[in-house]
Amino acid sequence: MSGNVEYGLVSDDYVVSDDYRRDPSYPVRAGAGGGGGEGAPLLAPGGQAFATTFTQIEHVSIQTPPTAQPSLIHIDGKPVDAHRYEFPGWVPPNELKFETLEPVDRNTLHHPTRGTLNELYSTAICGNDLTSSVLYVIGVTTTMSGQLAPLCLLIVGFVLYLFKSVYGEAGTAIPLNGGAYNLLLNTTSKSVASLAACLTILSYVATAVVSATECMTYASNLCPWIDIYWWTLGLLGFFCVLSVMGISESAVVALGIFLVHMASMVFLILVGGVYMLQNTEIFANNLREPLKYDWPLAILFGFCTAMLGVTGFETSANYIEEQQKGVFPKTLFNSWIVVFIMNPILSIVCLGVLDLGTLEAHHRDVLAKTAYDAGGKYFGLWISADAALVLAGSVLTAYVGVVGLVRRLALDRCLPQVLLAENRWRRTNHLIPITFFVLCASLFMILGGRVRSLANVYTLSFLCVMALFSIGNMMLKYKRGRIRRPVRATWPSCFAALAAVLIALIGNIMLAPGHLIYFLLYFGIVAGITIVMFERIRILKYFLYLVSQGPVHLQDRFAGVTQLAMDKIKSQKIVFFAKNDNLEVLNKAVSYVQSNELTKWLKVVYVYDDLSDPMIKAIAENLRVIDRCFPKVVIDFVLVQGSFSPEVVAQVSARLGVPRNFMFIACPGDRFPHDIGDFGGVRMITH
Repeated sequence: MSGNVEYGLVSDDYVVSDDYRRDPSYPVRAGAGGGGGEGAPLLAPGGQAFATTFTQIEHVSIQTPPTAQPSLIHIDGKPVDAHRYEFPGWVPPNELKFETLEPVDRNTLHHPTRGTLNELYSTAICGNDLTSSVLYVIGVTTTMSGQLAPLCLLIVGFVLYLFKSVYGEAGTAIPLNGGAYNLLLNTTSKSVASLAACLTILSYVATAVVSATECMTYASNLCPWIDIYWWTLGLLGFFCVLSVMGISESAVVALGIFLVHMASMVFLILVGGVYMLQNTEIFANNLREPLKYDWPLAILFGFCTAMLGVTGFETSANYIEEQQKGVFPKTLFNSWIVVFIMNPILSIVCLGVLDLGTLEAHHRDVLAKTAYDAGGKYFGLWISADAALVLAGSVLTAYVGVVGLVRRLALDRCLPQVLLAENRWRRTNHLIPITFFVLCASLFMILGGRVRSLANVYTLSFLCVMALFSIGNMMLKYKRGRIRRPVRATWPSCFAALAAVLIALIGNIMLAPGHLIYFLLYFGIVAGITIVMFERIRILKYFLYLVSQGPVHLQDRFAGVTQLAMDKIKSQKIVFFAKNDNLEVLNKAVSYVQSNELTKWLKVVYVYDDLSDPMIKAIAENLRVIDRCFPKVVIDFVLVQGSFSPEVVAQVSARLGVPRNFMFIACPGDRFPHDIGDFGGVRMITH
């Protein structure tokens, strides 16, 4: 380091010529002489200590060769050349300035809905999406496997049992919303997590479209004048308007729908069972019907299509923060037991009431036809009304889920932040549901409203998400094995679950290879937007180069604007909480930030008990070494007195102006006293 140096800048407001250490108006802690000393601990309501003091050792100015190419970042509205600044290393406490951190209100640490759902409500919300699948899966499964459909549905139940433990382990280890995206974000890279997010979005699209189509199919049994095609588009638009208005799922309403649906299905099983006993020849004749394929292929293809019947099982992981502690594994068990028992029994009832020809002809509304033949006209209308109600609930679930996921992706800068725009009328992110409606409606129109085509797109995206979730759980075991979790899936269960999903995925592609084109098309659109977001700095650099080769008036018009846009993108501050002076961990943290985040500004935070802690100096000196290894990254060192806790993280977030989803930690051990979910989205990035 050479030339004039300004030490110890401790404010985020960057000023080249001023040294804030000597500012007499800067607050000094009680009992401190100048900038040092110890202050009295600041206690929050309830007696728990928050952080008391805050100081920073920031980057300093150095002289650079005149020929050096500038590497600009944007700090508080001012362009700064990263090559002109270097981390100074250890600075004595008497040369630093300290400030007192105010405690945060515990009521603001998390969203007000966190931990509000009990087991019944949580099961109802997930169950509406999951149990609605039975309304169309029995028909398409019977079309493929004939009288072997109940066996195929039973096999799917066993596969879902494996995923019960897979999802349970991941959800209890990292209890944060986001499903597969959140799991992979904390175990792999941000780009891999974004891949899972794109597949989840496509799964939500397929959920909304298939559920809306089937809802109108069942509704047409009530009102024959309903045009299924146009009313499906109308239903999608209706829920788009509701989402823009801010009307989300109510747990009470969801519970009511779920209980009515379950009661209807139980009553259908009883009525159908009585009809079977009175007309045993129907079931016997169906058993004698020849299969479309040899029995191994019939079971394989039936299993592949029957996997559509468990779509929605992953829904519970997308609102895990809203569930009370300990409820998530129970929700998974309740969802599994419903599918494991109900789907095969309903399939047997349908085979006992309808012949295979009729069943295949009515594969889109097979339960309503079964109810009509077994219980009469009004019972059939009742089942149609129940089906329409629960399928409509699934459409709303898709809107609610995609709004939350896309908002998280936009906050993480994986999707354009313009999607976060709020309307003044309802203060909602209106562009997200509108974009989702356009995507759903276009997919429906391109496929011409054919349910089988939609179901295959639905299944492919869902199975890809399930496969990535299984892989993510394996990575969780390998990379984050020290995290406490009450549920653990065995390695054989993980491999068996992954193998079953891959078999189902390959089988569905073999059954309808043409539908793979639509799947790839829509996945490519969503993934393309994400790739552009990840590579926008590179794209802007190419654009800036092209502009520099053009006429002078174009350079004057676009060069400055483009450079400012790049500076703004790279100005996002990232925080890493260092546990100790481990050079390898610090190096991994900086490497992760450089590889996964579009920023050149990293603040390393160390929470200490006493200023005499030798770890402070050790970390500072190691950061100086790392700073020289990463010349394009500006590194600051932040010292916070207190104990590492969710409250302290919230205090640092408020002081630095960094959202908690841009704060990272190393993987905690099994003795870590806090729950990862209590930190409001803090990400684990190293072993």
